[in-house]
Amino acid sequence: MIDMHSHFLPATSQAEAYAVDAERAPWLRVDGDGRTGQVMLGERPFRPVHDALWDPDARVRELDEAGIALQVVCATPVMFGYGWEPERAAEWAVRMNEKALAFCARHPTRLKAMAQVPLQDLRLACDEAARAVASGCIGVQIGNHVGDKDLDHPQMVEFLTFCAEQGIPVFVHPWDMMGGAGRMKQWMLPWLVAMPAETQLGMLSLILSGALERIPPSLRICFAHGGGSFAYTLGRVDNAWRHRDIVRQDCPELPSTYARRMYTDSAVFDPGALRLLTDVMGTERVMFGTDAPFPLGDQEPGALVRGCDFLSADAQQRILEGSAREFFGAGRLD
Repeated sequence: MIDMHSHFLPATSQAEAYAVDAERAPWLRVDGDGRTGQVMLGERPFRPVHDALWDPDARVRELDEAGIALQVVCATPVMFGYGWEPERAAEWAVRMNEKALAFCARHPTRLKAMAQVPLQDLRLACDEAARAVASGCIGVQIGNHVGDKDLDHPQMVEFLTFCAEQGIPVFVHPWDMMGGAGRMKQWMLPWLVAMPAETQLGMLSLILSGALERIPPSLRICFAHGGGSFAYTLGRVDNAWRHRDIVRQDCPELPSTYARRMYTDSAVFDPGALRLLTDVMGTERVMFGTDAPFPLGDQEPGALVRGCDFLSADAQQRILEGSAREFFGAGRLD
């Protein structure tokens, strides 16, 4: 199995984070046992974590237990720094990408890294994407928006065009979720309601704006968490396109025809959801992803895919390994 969606956060010190942004730069507070800790934002605990987030040896032990041959790691989205001054965010991205490569270098046949970029600045984002890939990263991870700029914003479209032209795979992860704390203040509702909606918003922004008509078809772009609510509501979107001119004014083709310009991971946790997802995207556009090492991730890696009798053995292996090899390209995962 190749797990294409997992996260890391390096053992960043409080002083290192405070030098960048004392309130928003994440740092890691490790407990006395060395195996548990907290991701901190300033003085505020953000998320309890365990050693697989920052220790590559602990990560590989978990891979061995799960039977995962290779895992792709990328930044925990709180690391993005999109709200900072661009040059500061660019310096941070370089530092975090070097830490990601060092994390993977300890087990180079088991771990590969995707880069983060200062997406709030087009030139700096393109420069860092190119530099990081030349240094050994196998793609880039971006958030689904920067402030009020969604993926159809001209700056975002230019960045995706650059990645298409340079052959850089792009993984889009939802972050900074809509709704705020007022209406979603407990029960993890931002992650359960707003996060799937953010992913669908990113996908539909590219489709309905006509951006996918302008971006080269060579772009390899994947959306996290099975595309959020995209597959389930695509019929509603097609119906709106057929009957409302304001929906189709910038989108020349039926929205569902663009689904197979994109990939998703397989992190949907339900056989019915996976069946719908593979029907909409095609098994060749779904890649195995666990969202490790967090509690909302896949706790029995591979069991969902292998337990679906509507998937042939070839289709299962395509999801578990083959689609990722195609997405990242020949040689990048070796």
